[in-house]
Parts: sequence; structure tokens; C-alpha cells
Amino acid sequence: MTATPHAFGPLTRGTTASRPYLIVAALLLASFVVGFDTRVFAVGLPDLRGAYSLGVDEASWLSTIANAPQILISSAVAWLATVFGIRRVMIPACLVYAGISLAIPMVHGTEMLFALHAIRALLLGVFIPATIMVIFRNLDMKYWLIGFAIYALRLPLSQSLGFVLVGLYGDYLGWQWLYWQDVIIAPLIALLLIVGAPREEINFNLLENADWGGMLLLGSSMTMIYVALDQGNRLDWFQSGIVTSLLVGGLILAAGFLINESLVERPWAHASVILSRNIGTGYAIIIAFTFSSSAGSIVIPSFLQNVVGLRPISISSLYIYGAVIPVFFFITAAIYLLRRIDARFCIIAGLAAMAVASLLGSRLTIEWSPTSFLPVVLLYTFGQSFVFFATVVYLIANTDPKRATAASAYIQVVRLGSAELAVSLLNTWLRQREQFHSNVLTGPIAASSHDLNGIVAKLGALFGTSAKGHLEALSTVATGVRAQAYILSYADGFVLSFWFTLAGLVFVVFMGAMPFGPLHPDFRKTSTNAVATQAHSA
Repeated sequence: MTATPHAFGPLTRGTTASRPYLIVAALLLASFVVGFDTRVFAVGLPDLRGAYSLGVDEASWLSTIANAPQILISSAVAWLATVFGIRRVMIPACLVYAGISLAIPMVHGTEMLFALHAIRALLLGVFIPATIMVIFRNLDMKYWLIGFAIYALRLPLSQSLGFVLVGLYGDYLGWQWLYWQDVIIAPLIALLLIVGAPREEINFNLLENADWGGMLLLGSSMTMIYVALDQGNRLDWFQSGIVTSLLVGGLILAAGFLINESLVERPWAHASVILSRNIGTGYAIIIAFTFSSSAGSIVIPSFLQNVVGLRPISISSLYIYGAVIPVFFFITAAIYLLRRIDARFCIIAGLAAMAVASLLGSRLTIEWSPTSFLPVVLLYTFGQSFVFFATVVYLIANTDPKRATAASAYIQVVRLGSAELAVSLLNTWLRQREQFHSNVLTGPIAASSHDLNGIVAKLGALFGTSAKGHLEALSTVATGVRAQAYILSYADGFVLSFWFTLAGLVFVVFMGAMPFGPLHPDFRKTSTNAVATQAHSA
């Protein structure tokens, strides 16, 4: 049987923007809003707990609700942009998002606080998928690499600048600016789109034949799995009925989605769109990269906050000089190289840098200060800039741009799902390793321990020989043991990051050559030669 034109999803067509630089600026801001808000919320959650008087459980569920709805809508955004055009999707979302961000710090009731965060996350899920569709639908091919560079820039920049912003807001401007920053940025994105985005007609044919069931199945399944992963570490995974039910239910709905896409006449995102060796390997590299990158982004601030006892503002200089400033040079270098060499070489260079960073971090000791992490952060930033950018370029190069609407659904699932899976499993790993090292360190200690009594006697000179002084000395010893257990577990986190970078390098071996197209390094050279030949013939 011959496949129909709509066999693998709707065709992606659009109108080229007449003001591409305004679109690029809007992409830049939209990408940053997603990255900054996600990172800023995670880092600033302790301040929000204090501001709203939330308990540990309430704060944990607030974090889940503030993020999970992103994946509910994000996979369908590409289809919505194809049907309604980017203006009708993005502009209202930006304005409503700004209004909710303005209102949240003024809310007092817990129910309203949770509801507004859920709506805000749903709108936040629109921005990144819309960014990808704008590149495909509204930018000339010569701007594609710049557009994808902005998309990739979001990851290392937001992870690093998030600490700077939280430190600035928490210690100087007030925690309310965790939300109010978007009251300025979101309307600016809308303004840029009003001026620069082309007006497009609604695709009524695609709307009438919409695969609503497929969209609902994928969004619901991924949301259930996301919530299970986010709460898994806290609720001890399969020891919790909530986590087990969410995982099983999410997997059943995901299977239902794949069955639905294979049966309906006009599938929204048929799995055949991504079933190729190059695309599958590219996604595997993104997953390995996400695990390795998450280890670095979790371990470094956790050590500096939990062991050294620093506030985010005290860590800011490390990320400014180690990531925020260098990332622009690294992305520029990556653009230059990707125009000239195969993306696989950039992926190898980035993964190698992250492997070296992981080995350096595995030597972590109690003497490390923020400046000690500078080489590690620099290498991680280089790796993040090169690996993610080059892999996205490689994936897009292996995807038919006309089928970008269908492919984008899977890109968002992998992007959000792998990040949440990495964070959840790494937090579980660090918790278990801390418990292991704590048991090993405290195993030889007993009330009659000669070494313990010797240390307590030395501390007696500081705290006194009274019963209170003896308890304070024991507390100091316990704090030291706990700190050392944390240090060893964080070092294990760097070791885990190293193994994931090696896994990524192994996956590179199985990557085939990039197909010739707009993102191939020889494409511009060939196009230039063709134009020159035509001019010479004329």
C-alpha cells in the first residue's frame, strides 16, 4: 500500500518572516524565559517556602505542579502552531503568562497558589516548542543554525544565570522578582512577535481532521510519568502507591498513544517519523548528555550550599565567570565549526570536555571553595554548548523539515522527560550514596572508641568539660561525619557523570553521516558555487 501524504503527520508549511532579526530576538527571550523560570524556581524554592509558610510536602508538590503541566501541552504546541500560526499561539500565551506572574506574589491562599502555578506551567510549555516551529516555518534556511544556537544556548545559560538571579532577588530586590521578571520579558516577546511574525491563515482542513485522541494520550501519559518521577525520590519510588499507579497508568496511556497513531487515518505524530538509526542514536546521546550535565548542575551547588553553607549570591561569581560569560564564546565557536565540519566531531569534543570535568570533580574534598570549581564549570559549559547544540543540529538534519510538526512532539518528550528522569534518579543515587558512606564512616565509632574520645577531649578545650560541652563536642563530630558523607556522595555523582559521558561517546560510534541538506557543512559551499556558476554562465 502506498503511504498517503498525511501518513506520518501534518505537513509543516509557513510564511517566511520579513523581519527575521525580530523573530530571532523573540526566540532568544522565549528560550530564556523557560530556562530561567525553571531554574530560578528550583533554586529559589527555599525562599518561597518561607514566604508562603509551606511545609516540606507542600513545597515538593508545588514544585511538581509548577513544572509537570509543561509536558502536558508542549508536545502539542507544534501542531497548534501549524494550524493557527505562531502569532495566535504565542502572543496570547505571553500576555496571560505575564498577568499570572504579576499576580502570584500577591496570592495568600494555598489552593489559589497551586492553581496559578499549574496554569503558568501550562503556558510555559508553549514557549520552547513554539521556538522550534518558528525556526522551521518562519525563518529562511540561512538563519536556521542561528535559531538552533539560541535554542541550545538556553540550557547552559539558564542553569548558570539562574543562581545569579536568585542571589540578586533573594538578597537585594525581594523574592517576588522570581515571578515579576516575566512581567517585563513576556510582553516584550509578544511585542516582537506582533511586529515581526507573519500573519498566517488558519489551516481549517488540519483542524477538522485533528487527532485529538493522540494528543490527549501522549500529553496525559507523559504528565503522569513526569509527576511519578518528580515525587519518586521523596516517596521512595515503588514503596508508594501514588508513584506506582502514576507510572503504570502513564505507561499504559503511552502504549495506547502508539496504537492510536498506527490505526487512525490522519495520525498526529506517527512513530515512523523518528524510527531511524541516526535519530534514535541522537536521542540516546541527548539522554546520556542530560544525565551527565544534570550531575554537574546538581552536585556543585549542593556541595557549596549543604557543606560549605553558602547562599546563592555567594555562588554567583563562579557561574558568571565560569559559564555566563564564556557560553557566548563557546556557542559562537560551535556555530563556526558546524558550518565547516561534521556535527559528530563537535559532539565528541563536547563529551570529552565533560568527561575531563567529571574526573576533576571526582577529586572533591572539604577544602574546595567556589573558585576550585572554576575549571570544572568551564569544561561543563563548553561541553553543554557543543554537545546539545550539535546533537540538535544532527537530529534536525536527519528529519524531513516538512514533517517537523510530528517530530517536534517527540523532541519535547525527550527534552523534558530525560531531564526529569535524570534529576530524579541522580537525587536518589546521591541520597543512597550519602547513606552508604555515612554507615561506613560511623560503623567503627562506638562509645568506647579511643579515637572518638580523643577528638571529644580536644574539643572539650573549646566547649568546656560540662555535660553541655560534651554534647556540643559530640554534635560537632557528627556534623563533620555527615559533611564527609556528603562529600563522598557528591564525588560519586561526578563519577556517575563520567560514565554517562563515556556512554555518549560510545553512541557517537553508531552515528551515520549527516545527510546533505541546509544544515550540512557543505551545503553553503555547494550553494555558493552553484550561484557563482550560474553568474559565470550568464
